[in-house]
Amino acid sequence: MMRRLAVAVTALLVLGCPRSHPPLTSLPAAPLETQDEFRRFDPVLDYLRSQVDSAFPGAVIVIGGANQNIVVSAVGHYGVDDGRPVTAATVYDLASLTKVIGLTTAVMILVDSGKIDLDAPVQRYVPAFQGAGKERVTIRHLLTHSSGMPAWRPLYAETATREQALALVDTTPLLRQPGDTFVYSDLGAIVLTQAVEAITGQRVNDFLRARVFGPLGMESTRFLPPEDWRDHIAPTENDTTFRHRWLRGEVHDENAGRLGGVSGHAGLFSSGPDLARFAAWLLELRRGFTSATVRAFTTRQNIPAGSSRALGWDTPSENSSAGTKMGPNAFGHTGFTGTSIWFDPDRNVFILLLTNRVNPTRANTKILQVRRRVADLVNDALTPPQ
Repeated sequence: MMRRLAVAVTALLVLGCPRSHPPLTSLPAAPLETQDEFRRFDPVLDYLRSQVDSAFPGAVIVIGGANQNIVVSAVGHYGVDDGRPVTAATVYDLASLTKVIGLTTAVMILVDSGKIDLDAPVQRYVPAFQGAGKERVTIRHLLTHSSGMPAWRPLYAETATREQALALVDTTPLLRQPGDTFVYSDLGAIVLTQAVEAITGQRVNDFLRARVFGPLGMESTRFLPPEDWRDHIAPTENDTTFRHRWLRGEVHDENAGRLGGVSGHAGLFSSGPDLARFAAWLLELRRGFTSATVRAFTTRQNIPAGSSRALGWDTPSENSSAGTKMGPNAFGHTGFTGTSIWFDPDRNVFILLLTNRVNPTRANTKILQVRRRVADLVNDALTPPQ
């Protein structure tokens, strides 16, 4: 059943800053109502239903645009051991969508308020970030994954505390020269998290709650979800390497777990309606040209040459999860647990897909083809008949 979430953006803010822009304001609560007019998206839902228990146990899809009705629908069930049907309100582990919904948004706020310089050396904000060549790594390098940092290392196994994990990240040697090579790096995002926290004097979760999630009325979005949310959170995987238990309401990413569940690279939980509020807000900013900062962050940087990366966000490329029919100004991101979000500002549309494809195992990678197919089906549904 297709549903509508009427979302009104009550101010075209800019990201909360001591400039001439209006402040971030709350979105009013809105009911979900059945709407037959959205039957044009039936092929999208039919396809998602066909992937239940193949690519994922369950999924929530959100299709919408700035200042437009937003379609929210759920298919499938919570998990292999939980047959309850997924609903629009089901909460998912966003995995690396944390990097854009959370960390990148925090950096945009700080850039827009003049508190962080994209081309400043990281060491200005994180003095512990030490090692050969690191004095040349900038904030822009971290956001474009061109810092030269390795992609990953098993912090959860190499360290015993958050402090030890951060120290190990900060002293991990560069593998490449800054700006030379694209390497998608969780470690770089962890360094960037430290920069945000140093500038704001707050943990990143507290900053985002105060400056983004709270004002937008995103009541189902947070790090470290409380125990009473557990029954409404889609389970992820049986962690056999670190925590040795099934994970539900606890961050799937092992390194984020070592960092106490709060990091800029992973750890955020949210629902479809909450993320619709965020997406409508960001798309309105991007389309309305109210903030040069938002446009800069969602535009391909070409660092290094040929990279598809914007600042934090990605843009469509060959075999992208954006499919084959997004416009030239599209931007988006994916998450390891089976989540993705894509925006096409030229068509005033966003496509959000939340799944727990890692339940019961991360070995299932069918989500890769599902994301592309969903994006193309949505774009087909939005294209007027010839």
